[in-house]
Amino acid sequence: MKRSNIFMLIAAILPLGLFLFPLWKITLEAPQYPTPLGMYIYINDFADANPHDIKNINLMNHYVGMKYIPDAIPEFKIFPMAIIITSVIGLLIAFMGNYKWFLGWFILMVVMSAAGIYDFYLWEHDYGHNLDPKAIMKFTNPDGTQMGFQPPLLGTKKILNFIAHSYPQLGALFLGLGIGTSFIAYLIGKKSSKNTVAL
Repeated sequence: MKRSNIFMLIAAILPLGLFLFPLWKITLEAPQYPTPLGMYIYINDFADANPHDIKNINLMNHYVGMKYIPDAIPEFKIFPMAIIITSVIGLLIAFMGNYKWFLGWFILMVVMSAAGIYDFYLWEHDYGHNLDPKAIMKFTNPDGTQMGFQPPLLGTKKILNFIAHSYPQLGALFLGLGIGTSFIAYLIGKKSSKNTVAL
């Protein structure tokens, strides 16, 4: 097997790490919580960073009219299937495909990842802005508009007396490495092809 195909084989396998490790983590720090509240987001599940964290986040959010974090969302069925299918495609082109197919897989994975990030942003926006008008506690901005409680997509943000952190985790690293490795496979294959033609 050519070196470029070996790199492509590795690239196709790496995203499967999403089934073992969390993709993202959101953490909430506040004076009333000595241990910050946290939530891991896996490709197919939400999980507590500490025991009962999601339950406590839901109880806290209820007072300001935010939705409960659900047990499941449609993406938990869509994304796992998408990763499995693209990994199988990656394996097939690693064994049978031309190096130009490696670039196609790279572009596909970049587009899928961008779509996933955008979907995550939309979920956060709805979660933080679509508030129950009958909420027990209501907060407004200086201009009188209703305050939103959307966590940051990436980074740190102050929300009332909370500091919210949102950062990728090991699963995202595996995905990113897989995407990057496929581009390396393409470059190696392209260079090898040029050398063969030159000979």
